[in-house]
Amino acid sequence: MKKIEAIIRPGKLDEIKDALAAADILGITVTHVLGFGRQKGYTQIYRGQEVTTHLLPKIKLEIVTGDAKVEEVIGIIVKAARTGQVGDGKIFVQSVDEVVRIRTGDQGEEAI
Repeated sequence: MKKIEAIIRPGKLDEIKDALAAADILGITVTHVLGFGRQKGYTQIYRGQEVTTHLLPKIKLEIVTGDAKVEEVIGIIVKAARTGQVGDGKIFVQSVDEVVRIRTGDQGEEAI
């Protein structure tokens, strides 16, 4: 099993969520986060003062899936999230040793 973490633009969440649901990939954790990479923030004028914002709002998606669906999930996220501009985000894939569904006690891929 793998855990896929994707850092994306906030405006792309609904598009990615709908694309994953259409592919019958359910079970997503969504977290609002702040961060920066090559985008490096932006400068704006607020009440006559120049204000630099270094941390930009992003969305972190976490999806745990079986090994067979990892490439499909990554492909869906990349296709839906890509704008071609700096700041589109990143995807991280990690191994998951065990999953347990608390309600039923199911373990492994049955618990996903």
